[in-house]
Amino acid sequence: FSRGVKHFVIPENVKPAQMLNSLKWPDNRPTTNRKLHYSIAKDDDVHFEIDSLTGNLFLSKELDYETASHFLLRIIIKDYNDTPPQNNTVFLSIDVEDENDHSPYFQDDFVVIGIEENVPVGTLVYTFNAKDGDGSFLNSKIQYSLGKSNMSENPFLIHPSYGTLTTAFPLDRETTASVIFTVFAADQAINQTNCRLDSLAVKVVILDINDNSPSFTSVPLSYVMEDVEVGFLVHHILAKDPDEGRNGQVTYHILSGNENKVFVLDKITGLLTTAQLLDREIQGCYSLTVMALDDGSPALSATQVLTIIVVDVNDETPIFLKKLYETAVHENQDLGEFVIKVEAMDRDAGLNSLLQYEILPGTGFEKFKINSTSGELVTAASLDRETQEVFIIKGNPSRSSTAQLYLTVLDENDHNPLFGKTQYQISVREDLEEGSTILNLLASDEDDGLNGEVMYSLIDDTFGVFAIDSVTGSILTTKVLDRETKSQYTFRAVASDCSTHLPKSTTVSVVVYVDDINDNDPVFLQNPIRAFVPAETSVNEIVATVRAEDMDLGSNGAVVYSLMVADNVFQINAKTGDITLQKPLSSKDFTNQLLVMASDQGISPRTATAVVTILTEEQEEEVLFSHSLYEASVSENSVPGGH
Repeated sequence: FSRGVKHFVIPENVKPAQMLNSLKWPDNRPTTNRKLHYSIAKDDDVHFEIDSLTGNLFLSKELDYETASHFLLRIIIKDYNDTPPQNNTVFLSIDVEDENDHSPYFQDDFVVIGIEENVPVGTLVYTFNAKDGDGSFLNSKIQYSLGKSNMSENPFLIHPSYGTLTTAFPLDRETTASVIFTVFAADQAINQTNCRLDSLAVKVVILDINDNSPSFTSVPLSYVMEDVEVGFLVHHILAKDPDEGRNGQVTYHILSGNENKVFVLDKITGLLTTAQLLDREIQGCYSLTVMALDDGSPALSATQVLTIIVVDVNDETPIFLKKLYETAVHENQDLGEFVIKVEAMDRDAGLNSLLQYEILPGTGFEKFKINSTSGELVTAASLDRETQEVFIIKGNPSRSSTAQLYLTVLDENDHNPLFGKTQYQISVREDLEEGSTILNLLASDEDDGLNGEVMYSLIDDTFGVFAIDSVTGSILTTKVLDRETKSQYTFRAVASDCSTHLPKSTTVSVVVYVDDINDNDPVFLQNPIRAFVPAETSVNEIVATVRAEDMDLGSNGAVVYSLMVADNVFQINAKTGDITLQKPLSSKDFTNQLLVMASDQGISPRTATAVVTILTEEQEEEVLFSHSLYEASVSENSVPGGH
């Protein structure tokens, strides 16, 4: 002891009951024969105990550096060799050495941070603050680092000590809208293998700023005929802006060149249309300065000079006598069929009044040709109403004035009703209720009106079992089916159109398979059965055979045999129905009666029973009726099979 105080250090993870130190007599005198008593003052800590005889100090309760890192114990040593006994007081100064038993931890598992894309390199984005519950400096000192991100190179840096996240490169939302990475926090334990860490997922959303001007993608040149109507689409002005939201929302404006209000520009769509009639002889070219403006703050813009060239047309326009011609022509006619004659007038004189007719390109225009001089229109191909029923043809005299011809192709009954299949096959259960629909046929006919309206019927013998709805094509049962009577029906269905003149039809084959249900009981071929057996018949010899048949299919018709009452003399083979003797007959006038059950193997088995009487040859059982006369009455309309 140094001046009555002893100092030592113990690790935080020392377990209770472990000896920590041993106390000696303070003046270093021999203690071999000395009677000493050691104790800890009652008002001191309860973490320690001392052996009263040896002075060995033990830990009695686990230590926690974070709760208490230092203890001062007052040890009382009583010497009974002195008279009176002498008390000595020694102080133990105990420092607890911290163990790295706490991991760093973040308050959150996932953080989303927003940062504008125009911030300079080195801008503070976020400060991470992880905690560590250890008490000593290194065990609770946290060092931060960044894990992998969704980019090849993370545009952010983190200060290892302060946890400050800063930008390391310029950001561009239009290139990368967000960055996801992991932040690690590790303590700095002296022994690196004892280091503990925690991680945090971070998503940095790059916020858009208006750093891109609109750029025009549409060409700066347009042509328009001088005779277009007011509201005609002249040009589609289009500009793109890669910014987000309002920063990338573009509107369009005319800055100059439209002082006479000849054009109107939709500021949202960029569609430029005519607001007045054009006249090339007054002005043949327009130069509009247009601007594309985004909705950012402040807004950015781009300008373009759009040149609009007005294309000349013949001012004295020939005029058709009608703006719209309507006519009809039958389909399937030979080419050259006369359709209609169109006429136009021109107030010009001389060569300008001579008209030349032609058909403008359009849907189906190649199926017609026009006499360029007379204006007579004829077919250039056979027409098919089912391919195209209506033609709208624009005629053009001398490429100046247009008229429309509305041509309807009249239907001919030239299509058969084409079923979706050539044969229909269907399986139905034999217990299907009468009137049930088993199949819905559908046939279509491309003809028009009655020529395309389909009616259905059945041909061939359906044995009165099936009928068809003539309108819907539904085939239904007209009576209850019985597979044992007939298991398959083959007949044909006909789809006919309703044409009043030479109707057309198509036939399809229908095959109906009737699936079995267990609706028949087994039937014994003989019942009752009398078998005569010699008294000396040997064991295992067949003495009688029962046979039963079942009209059903598969397991529903597979019969097995059994004795309804077990017999110790006779046994029956479940598959063959053979009855064999199991032990010798007891007497020469032996008689026995067996009840045999035949059962099919359906889900709900059906059964039948037979009586087998076995007699020795010396004895014949006399068969007697219980009554000499039986009388009964039955109604004339009784159902077959009734009692």
